[in-house]
Amino acid sequence: MDTVTAFVPRDADACWRVFTDVAQLTSWVPGLRQAQILTKERGMPAEIHFEFAGALAYTLVYSYDKDRREVRWHPKLGKREGVSGFARFEPAEGGTRITYGLEQGDARGDAERALGDPRPALDAFASRMLGEPVAAP
Repeated sequence: MDTVTAFVPRDADACWRVFTDVAQLTSWVPGLRQAQILTKERGMPAEIHFEFAGALAYTLVYSYDKDRREVRWHPKLGKREGVSGFARFEPAEGGTRITYGLEQGDARGDAERALGDPRPALDAFASRMLGEPVAAP
């Protein structure tokens, strides 16, 4: 699993809320055209279907640890094309330390692997949190 970290000068709870808000995913996830909640558990999205540029589509199953501000996901449908991963939001002096990890399915081609690189995704999230424009993939 590729893991990256970043510091964002915003509150950890604010980062958590934006990251777990499915309606905001297209504003920062590189190449994402649509994210649709399929099921919820305890008020949080449990299954989300993603559609990216081109034909890439898959469904992820999510679990949440609100106390640790950690979210984890793994593929349900499209396992070979999907990604597994996690994000953790830790309070730090003056902001939040975010740790973001992704492991890509083995059927992904070069273009899909580029979309699954955790560094541009985390950088895009950090820009979103700072109110900066997010660069197109």
